[in-house]
Amino acid sequence: MSDRGRTAGKASTTGAKTTRRQALVGVAAAVGALALGARRAAATPGGRVGAGGDEISRTEESIHHEVVFKANRKRVFALLTETKEFDKVIQQSGVMKSGAPLGNAPTAISKEAGGAFTAFGGHIVGRQIEIVVDERIVQAWRAANWAAGAFSIARFTLVDQGDSTRLVFDHVGFPKGEAEHLAAGWKAHYWEPMAKVIG
Repeated sequence: MSDRGRTAGKASTTGAKTTRRQALVGVAAAVGALALGARRAAATPGGRVGAGGDEISRTEESIHHEVVFKANRKRVFALLTETKEFDKVIQQSGVMKSGAPLGNAPTAISKEAGGAFTAFGGHIVGRQIEIVVDERIVQAWRAANWAAGAFSIARFTLVDQGDSTRLVFDHVGFPKGEAEHLAAGWKAHYWEPMAKVIG
């Protein structure tokens, strides 16, 4: 291969990496705006139809939880991002206690932005949008039974609170009518079993 061919190959590989990185940065930047918009939308009833029939919705549902765990941020972060640790959470979850059937997909959680995750037998899947070690996780999150291509945004922020950690959680962009079911699910399948695993 000529030097020119090698150079072209390197340039296209570098371009692909740059494009992926730029896309992830763009999505991460949009997350803050999406969460803020969802909070404003939840506080403003009604909607408006603009010129050309475009609709601006002001009634989107969102979930906001704040939970305190008796552990440091590193421990809470590990429970949410390490496959073996999250499997312990699943074993303590309401799903396991209910006897509801789970799929066959093993738990797999990437700790890198852009990486995929699968949990609860493949019922929950998505991508890590942003990871700030021991501080923040932002995910494109979906349940397997949602319409194809439908993803929500789940944001976990970890804040020191003395010897404990306050987890500030926001979930937006999920299908209409799912708020109560999802809010109950976060408590039964994430927060309560996480507290049990921490002890």
